[in-house]
Amino acid sequence: MKTLYFLILLLLTSLGFAQNTISGAVVDEKNKPVNGANVFIDGTYDGASTDETGHFSFTTSATVNQSLVISFLAFETLKVAIDVANCQYKTFKLKESVNTLDAVVVTAGTFSAGEKSRVSVLKPLDIVTTAGSAGNIIAALQTLPGTQNVGEDGRLFVRGGEADETQTFVDGIRVAQPYGASTNNLPTRGRFSPFLFSGIAFSTGGYSAEYGEALSSVLLLNTQDEADQNKTDISLMTVGLGLSHTQKWKKSSLSVNTAYIDLAPYQKAIPQNVDWNRPYQSLAGEAVYRYNFNSGIYKLYAAFDASRFDLNQEDINLPNPVRVNLSNNNFYLNSSYKGNFGNNWQVFGGLSYGYSHNHIDLDANTVVNGEHASHMKFKLTKKVSDRIKLNFGSDYFITKYDEDFNTSLKNGYNANIAALYTEADIFFSKNLAAKVGLRTSNNNYIQENTVDPRASLAYKVSKNSQFSFAYGNFEEATKAEYLKYSSQFKNEKAAHYILNYQYVKGTRTLRAELYLKEYNNLVKYDSKTVQYDTTFNNDGTGYAKGLDVFWRDGSSIKNLEYWISYSYIDTKRIYKNFSAQVTPSFVAKQNVSLVTKYWISDWKSQLGLTQQFSTGRPYNNPNQPLFMNSLTKSYSSLSFSWAYLVTQQKILYFSVSNVLGTKNIYGYNYATTANLDNGIFERKEITPTADRFFFVGFFWTISEKKNDNQLKNL
Repeated sequence: MKTLYFLILLLLTSLGFAQNTISGAVVDEKNKPVNGANVFIDGTYDGASTDETGHFSFTTSATVNQSLVISFLAFETLKVAIDVANCQYKTFKLKESVNTLDAVVVTAGTFSAGEKSRVSVLKPLDIVTTAGSAGNIIAALQTLPGTQNVGEDGRLFVRGGEADETQTFVDGIRVAQPYGASTNNLPTRGRFSPFLFSGIAFSTGGYSAEYGEALSSVLLLNTQDEADQNKTDISLMTVGLGLSHTQKWKKSSLSVNTAYIDLAPYQKAIPQNVDWNRPYQSLAGEAVYRYNFNSGIYKLYAAFDASRFDLNQEDINLPNPVRVNLSNNNFYLNSSYKGNFGNNWQVFGGLSYGYSHNHIDLDANTVVNGEHASHMKFKLTKKVSDRIKLNFGSDYFITKYDEDFNTSLKNGYNANIAALYTEADIFFSKNLAAKVGLRTSNNNYIQENTVDPRASLAYKVSKNSQFSFAYGNFEEATKAEYLKYSSQFKNEKAAHYILNYQYVKGTRTLRAELYLKEYNNLVKYDSKTVQYDTTFNNDGTGYAKGLDVFWRDGSSIKNLEYWISYSYIDTKRIYKNFSAQVTPSFVAKQNVSLVTKYWISDWKSQLGLTQQFSTGRPYNNPNQPLFMNSLTKSYSSLSFSWAYLVTQQKILYFSVSNVLGTKNIYGYNYATTANLDNGIFERKEITPTADRFFFVGFFWTISEKKNDNQLKNL
């Protein structure tokens, strides 16, 4: 009997510890063996690693159906159900992970700079360290390919489009008034200081379905998600004063930046080409409050700007100069929340309000205008898998514009635009990705509905290079200058086609883009100037095609960083009161920029040089038979900057634009009637407000980190 009990116990023990062998091979999508992959039964310690031939084999006491897990760096983890007793000599195929740093990225039409950018053509905020930019983000962007240096205006002109065709967004919310106040042939500046932004994306075309009401380009500015420390920045400049402070708490932080600018002392010392009664003055401020929740972040951004100037502008058609006395008040508020919830869902909601008020005295006449603009945005993102991400969103834009001329002639409009969009990011593999979207909108003022498809495709051809293609239809309502007189318009339209090549290796980047834009529904009118009785239509058309090239190198020469931009454009349009399809006056056929930054350790200095060159721009000479038949001389400007570290946190900065004093001409104003003596239409040159601009500043940072300073913002 004891022997029987012993045999039964031995049988049960052997059954309890019965071993099954699992074996097979692991290969990639090209059927090449994967060496070193981990293979194991989920929830156990039973497993093995593949050898150089991709094979593995191990025994397990697990029985019946189990989950086999196979994982390896740069590949998606595979989890497959198996029958333990019948899992021998099987082959398992791994897919390359699309989340690796070297995975393909859609780059057609977009320059990115920021801490979260996977492919940064520009380092965080370093576009504003360029000599000659004077801390103006817009001026720095004009050294990139695809832009035009329209010195008498100062705004962004992109690939044959007017400045109104570019929209600016802060944290994804539109800014309706991104530029300071100005007047005819007096350049403006962007309203925003670089101090509060951690990332910039500048799209020259083919952008996402998430963004609308932009015909040519979008500029995306992203505020910092989190302050790294408590600090104070003090700025003493030849043009004014600046003060900023950041206070950080456990889950929140507040950054405040203020600036007072007064050009009167500077312009007394440096001769100007402008007859000022009171030079430009402004008081501006910005603030960002951030609160970090466990699964999201809330931001509140606010900015204000109060400015004024008074000058006498010569008009070749008038015996005496016209006095222009302008004051502007601007306010912008932006509130947003972004967070995660549920199973791979992300939500974004935001609201902005912008107000701009101008009071302009033109000799005995007075013009008062004001714009109230709001934007409400809601966006949902669902990560279906590592390879598919879906976006759904809506926008609602509200614009109210009023203008009074001598309190007797009133014009204005109220427009509401509602939009919906959806978009999918699809990774077919680590080397092939697509973005496909659709945007639809309704404008209740001009009573127009739109449906605009957009698509981008990117293919990685080698470890360091890839091609991207983008296509899209883009629309926007025409400018307030026309809408205030009539609602009988259609949306202006542009179709974008972009082919991009990008090579990135270390600190070297090469980008080349071919593009084509086809314009339709451009506004035309029948008068010399736009006024209340002007007749409008949307019969204008045009095109823009060209080549943009960008090269950046930060390692070939020690301590030297530089980039070179080249643009060639062929563009013509018939719009406004044009009598023929011609190249507009703001377009130079070829543009070249060279930006250099060199660090000299022995001098504790960063030296910068920026050379910009443009071929002549067209203008209409009424003394010649054809319309827009003449060209200005070429534009050239060499700018220099020198930042000297007095101590690690104290910087003395000097810069001068157009060092060589080149006499640049932007165009000409012609008399409307010919000279009675010789039958010639007289003209006056449009030139910069000064041949050179000198700047000296002292910048002091007080912070916990004693090596932190403002060098990146100069």
